[in-house]
Amino acid sequence: MSPDAQPTPTPPQTPFASPLIDYLERILTARVYDVAQETPLARAENLSKRLGNTLLLKREDEQSVFSFKLRGAYNKMAQLPTDVLKRGVIAASAGNHAQGVALGAKRLGTQAIIVMPTTTPQVKIDAVKARGGEVLLFGDTYDDACTRAKQLCEEKGLTFVHPFDDPDVIAGQGTIGMELLRQCQQPIHAIFIAIGGGGLISGIAAYIKRLRPEIKIIGVEPVDADAMSRSLAAGHRVVLDHVGLFADGVAVKQVGEETFRLCQQYVDEIITVDTDNTCAAIKDVFEDTRSILEPAGALAIAAAKQYVEREGIKDKNLIAIACGANMNFDRLRFVAERAEFGERREAIFAVTIPERPGVFKQFCRCIGDRNITEFNYRIADKDEAQVFVGVKIQNRADARSITEILEQNSFHTVDLTDDEVAKLHIRHLVGGRSPLAKNEQLYRFEFPERPTALMKFLNAMSPHWNISLFHYRNHGSDIGRVLVGVQVPPEEMAEWQQFLEKLGYSYWDENNNPAYKLFLR
Repeated sequence: MSPDAQPTPTPPQTPFASPLIDYLERILTARVYDVAQETPLARAENLSKRLGNTLLLKREDEQSVFSFKLRGAYNKMAQLPTDVLKRGVIAASAGNHAQGVALGAKRLGTQAIIVMPTTTPQVKIDAVKARGGEVLLFGDTYDDACTRAKQLCEEKGLTFVHPFDDPDVIAGQGTIGMELLRQCQQPIHAIFIAIGGGGLISGIAAYIKRLRPEIKIIGVEPVDADAMSRSLAAGHRVVLDHVGLFADGVAVKQVGEETFRLCQQYVDEIITVDTDNTCAAIKDVFEDTRSILEPAGALAIAAAKQYVEREGIKDKNLIAIACGANMNFDRLRFVAERAEFGERREAIFAVTIPERPGVFKQFCRCIGDRNITEFNYRIADKDEAQVFVGVKIQNRADARSITEILEQNSFHTVDLTDDEVAKLHIRHLVGGRSPLAKNEQLYRFEFPERPTALMKFLNAMSPHWNISLFHYRNHGSDIGRVLVGVQVPPEEMAEWQQFLEKLGYSYWDENNNPAYKLFLR
C-alpha cells in the first residue's frame, strides 16, 4: 500500500455493517434443509497417508446442485415477506449461486432471473435453465454481471439475492460450520475454505470462532484472483484490475463489505495456490473418492497440502471444504496434463543434442530408467537438434539431477517446468517442414507403456538411419502412441520392412497422411 493511498470510504448507510448481528443465532435458525442435505465429512484415505495427517473432506459437492451455494440462496429467499417474494428475485453468479437461486425460487413458487458472465461454463448455464431459472449472459466477470443484475433489479422491482454479501446468505453458508463441529468430535487443527466474495468462509468462521476459537480458519484463493488476501493486507477492500478465470467460481474482483469485516475478525491467514497445484488437488480427490471437483472446489485441498509441507505438522486433524463439482468435461484434458506438474511428478526440458545418428540413444541412456512422458523433435539443423522432453520425476531435486546428468554429457539443458508458455503452447508447436528430412518414412507405432520399449526400438534400428521426427505423449493408457520419422535410403527399404516386422510393435504407414503432407513434408 502506497503512503498516499486512502482506504475505500465506508458508505454512510449499510444494512449489515453493525457488529451487533448475532451470526450464531442466525445460523442456528437458518432455513436451509428444505433444499440442502447435511453432507458427509469423509476421510481422504490416500491424501491422509501421504500428508501424515488426517484430512477430512466436507463433501458439499454432493448437494443436489453440486455446490454449497443453495444453502445461502435459499435461506435469503425463505426470509423474504410473501408479497416481496412473489414479485420475483434476481441474482448475478458465475454458476453455483445461480443454481441455488433457481432451485430455491422453484421450491418457493417464484421466478428467478440469473445474470451470468459470458465466461460461465456451459454445464452451469444448462443446470440453471433446467431448474427453471431465466439466464441472461452479460460481461466477462461476476462483477460485470452483478452491475447488470442490480440495474435490472431497479427496473423490474425484483429482490436482489447477493451471492455472498448478505447476512442471510452468510448465515446459510454458516450451517456448514454447525455441521462440522457436530460431525467431528476430535480436536481440529485447521479448516481450509475457498474464498471468492467471502460468503462461505465468513459464515463458517463466524460459527466456528464463536464456539471453538482455537481452530485455525484458513482461507484459500487462486494466485490470480486474490482480492481478499490483498484487501486484508491493505486494511480496506481493494478492486483487482483483472482476475484469472480458471477457477471461475471464485473469480471476483472485489470482496463483500460484510464478508471483509468478518474475515478481518475471524480468518487466521490466507493461502494462495496456482493452477498446477489446483489441478493436482482435483486429481488427488478423484483418486480418493472417484469424484471430480471443479477448480474452485479443489482450492481448499491444494492449500491443505501446501500448509502441511510448510508447517511440517504431523498427526493433526485438518478439514477442507470440497465446495463444488460443476466441472466442464472439456477442461479435464487440461487438468490431467497440469496435475503432474502440480504434484511435481513431471518435469519438462529443452535439450540441445548433436544432429547425428546414435545420439538419441545416448540421450535416452542419460534419462535412465525414468519414464519419458513426452518427446517432441523435428529435424531442423544439420549440426544441432532441439528436443522437447517430459520426464517422470519423484521431486524437484530429481529434476535438477536430470539436468546435471545431461549437462555432464554435453547436452545443453533448460528446465522449462515452470515456464507457462512452454507448458501451454510451445510443446504443441515443435516441428514443421524441414528441407533436411530427405527420404523420410513416417510411421505411427503403438509402444508397450514401459521404460524399455523405446530402447528396444532404438536398438533394433540400423545405426545408419537417422530419426528426423519423434513425437510421443503419455496419455495414461497401457500403450504409448508414437509418431516417428526415419530417414531410410531407397535401397534400404527392404531392410526397413524387415525391421518393422521383427520389432513386434503395431505400426501404420502414414506417408500418405494428408496432415503430414500439409504440415510436415
